[in-house]
Amino acid sequence: MAVRIAAVAVVLITTAAVVPGRAAAGEASGPSPYAFADGAQSVEGARSTGNAALLKPGGTYKSSLPSSGKVSYRLELDTTTNAYVSVTAVPSPGSTVSVIDGVKVSVQDADGNSCSVDTASFGAARSPHPIAAWGMREISPNKSLCRKAGAYFVSVERVDPKGEGSSPEAWDLELAAMTEPRTAKPGASSAPQAWNSATPQPLQGEAESRKGGAGFTGATPLDQGVWRDDIRPGQTLFYEVPVDWGQQVSVTADLGSSSSGGTGYATDALDLSLYNPARGRVAGVGVGYNGDQKSGSLPPLPPVDHANRYAATAQVSALRFAGSYYLVAHLSEGVAGPFGNGPFVMTLRVRVSGEARSGPEYAGESEPGGVFEVSDQDREAAAEGVAARDDTAMRALAVGGIGTGSALLVGLGVWTVMARRRSVA
Repeated sequence: MAVRIAAVAVVLITTAAVVPGRAAAGEASGPSPYAFADGAQSVEGARSTGNAALLKPGGTYKSSLPSSGKVSYRLELDTTTNAYVSVTAVPSPGSTVSVIDGVKVSVQDADGNSCSVDTASFGAARSPHPIAAWGMREISPNKSLCRKAGAYFVSVERVDPKGEGSSPEAWDLELAAMTEPRTAKPGASSAPQAWNSATPQPLQGEAESRKGGAGFTGATPLDQGVWRDDIRPGQTLFYEVPVDWGQQVSVTADLGSSSSGGTGYATDALDLSLYNPARGRVAGVGVGYNGDQKSGSLPPLPPVDHANRYAATAQVSALRFAGSYYLVAHLSEGVAGPFGNGPFVMTLRVRVSGEARSGPEYAGESEPGGVFEVSDQDREAAAEGVAARDDTAMRALAVGGIGTGSALLVGLGVWTVMARRRSVA
């Protein structure tokens, strides 16, 4: 009996030491589904803007997108605040998509004036996976529209729902609403013209293992370095890199050779995208694969600068604030046919160059707080590979786990003594 009690205690202690939402090390699994934010509020997209549900800044929401038609949501904004809404579209498992299919996000004011339009598509690989587009209402001296206080509407729709190869299933959506306060003092009203646009050399060194997350809120922190991970066909992995004002980020992705001995070619087999702290896409690269090792790099990007928002190109304009920049890697489902289910070794060579400098003085706080800055905790998390939120949970769990384990051991001792006494009797 004492042996059975000890076994139960060991199981309970082991269970108490596992962090909820994180797989145990070495656990075998296939491609993970998208991990929505914990506590995301369910909201239904409206067919008419007159019924649009309110999105509050700082909130994260879960919704769905039908195969045809728009769904709309509402923002209530003042006359000074920049607002951003990122929409991550997650196709249902087993669905198919066309080359140009994807998600379109637009923002309009109460008069129907267009404030922004952005689209994201799956590309030539036609491999369904989480993709994100963003909408914005920004107060700019270069724009006369979308400056009034009041209601603004975020509309989301499929790009090519009836295209060749697109299946009609509804998609899940994750919406994240954020606000950026105005600056305390007027600054530059044009983007910087001079910056180091030379293609950086990929960072060298021995790769360190760092397992990617399954969603934006569960992205694994990375700092400058060479990082290795395993990725399977159809899988999407998320990482976050703190990039401060004045710093440039460059990334090269290597995909290791296949061990299956298969032959063939997969177009854009590895898709690597960079998103800014508001989850707006900055740049990307697609790496074709024929079974031999392949490599691809993001294009040269300018330093992060508040004035980048005035640039004519969306790629430069997206580098408008400091904070956590997201790396999202997807391995096409098409790789499995000729080369098997893997896993395949992926190496990320991340370089963050330039000295961090102070940014603009904001006349208020962002929602959520601290999203457009790099804190000491962010840098520590990137160095250790554990997000600040997870680190707090781990420490709480350690204290709780020790307490729970101690209580179980004490109980085990009492039960053992009682069992022996009953045996003697």
